[in-house]
Formats: sequence, structure tokens, C-alpha cells
Amino acid sequence: MLQLLPKSSTLTPNTSNPHEAVEIISSYIEHYHCENMSIDISFMNVLDACYVSTMCSTKHFIKYPEGKINWIISSGLIRELNKDLELGNSDYIL
Repeated sequence: MLQLLPKSSTLTPNTSNPHEAVEIISSYIEHYHCENMSIDISFMNVLDACYVSTMCSTKHFIKYPEGKINWIISSGLIRELNKDLELGNSDYIL
């Protein structure tokens, strides 16, 4: 269900269901020290990836206001759709 790799590697939720992905990532944020992390959602469609990155970036910001999440995405459109939300802790990598 969840792929965990060595430190400074990428977390990949092994589900295409966006609600399950949010639960998996949120649980990881809650239980582990992950001030700076990378998450691969490149397999998700644009709308699901926007939903997951927005919800989880918010959860991450609450715990780590100075932290960062590098979202690995498949389309620059995800970055464009989320840019007006001003999620200061999110970077999007194609």
C-alpha cells in the first residue's frame, strides 16, 4: 500500500484513489518526521493530483510551517492550477 524508501528518497502512495492517497500521505506526515519530503503522484490524473497535493500540503504545513514538499507530477498544468492557492511549502517537479 505504501512504498517507503531510504531517507531523502520518494514516497509513493500505491493507489490511484485520491482519497486513499490523502489518507496514506497524511498518516505518514502524522507519524514520521518529514519536514522536507518528496512525493511521487505522477501516475495520477491532473484533477486528482491537484486534490492530493493541496490537501496534503495543507496537512504538512500545519505540522511543519517551515518544511517543503517536492511533488513529482506528470503535467505542468497541476502547478498552474495550484499556483493561486499560494501553498508556500510546495514545489512541483516534472
